[in-house]
Amino acid sequence: MIKSRNRRHKIAAAPAAVRLQTPAHVRWSAFAILLVAALILSWGMYDAGRKAGIPDRIEPPREEKTEAPEMERLSQLNARLQHENDELRIKMAGLDQQLQMDQAARQDIASQVKTLQGENTRLKEELGFFQNLGSAPGKTGQRVSIGGLKLEKGKLPGEYRYSLLLVQSGVRGKDFHGNLEFAVNFQQNGEKMVQPLTSSETSDDPSKKFDVSFRFYRRVENTFWLAPEAIVDSLQVKVFEKGETQARLMQTVNLSL
Repeated sequence: MIKSRNRRHKIAAAPAAVRLQTPAHVRWSAFAILLVAALILSWGMYDAGRKAGIPDRIEPPREEKTEAPEMERLSQLNARLQHENDELRIKMAGLDQQLQMDQAARQDIASQVKTLQGENTRLKEELGFFQNLGSAPGKTGQRVSIGGLKLEKGKLPGEYRYSLLLVQSGVRGKDFHGNLEFAVNFQQNGEKMVQPLTSSETSDDPSKKFDVSFRFYRRVENTFWLAPEAIVDSLQVKVFEKGETQARLMQTVNLSL
């Protein structure tokens, strides 16, 4: 009996757990409040990020969209200008070549005209020489005459050229056989010098005489060289008849300026 009382007492003294039942509409209201709070918080974070410069979505910049047609237009314009420049270069090259050809042709014509003028002058001088020779009384023992003796500078430094005309006058029953000797008078390093001209430019022929043989007339032309710093004064020519040691004729001409 005592155990039974004690058991009852223990049962009566044990704490009782009380669970309150929350109504459904309260729970849904709390969930809605939390959801609204979460949405408000998310929108605030999105708005803050947008204001900070973060784009909503990745899109190509408007400048790139507008620059694409402009770049294509400039590329086409550049290609067209390059093509036109190439055509102009070809035309300019053709014109420059034509101009060079024209200049070369003019120079050639001018050189030919100068040569013809010199030839014409020489022919006039020779004609006058022949006329004077035919009208002048002949001299006994002088059968050969010199006409048109000239000494001129060449085109290159140290180059000189001379020319003359030999004419046999009087009774011309046979050919004239003889030789010529030339000597140039010049100054070099302040000294006056005389140099005989050889009949050949090679050292194998040391002869200083130019053999001539003709009946009516003979034209003689030749070129010689001196040091570029030499100053030529005159040229002397002597005419010898074959077998004679004394000159039959001698003449001197100054350098033509």
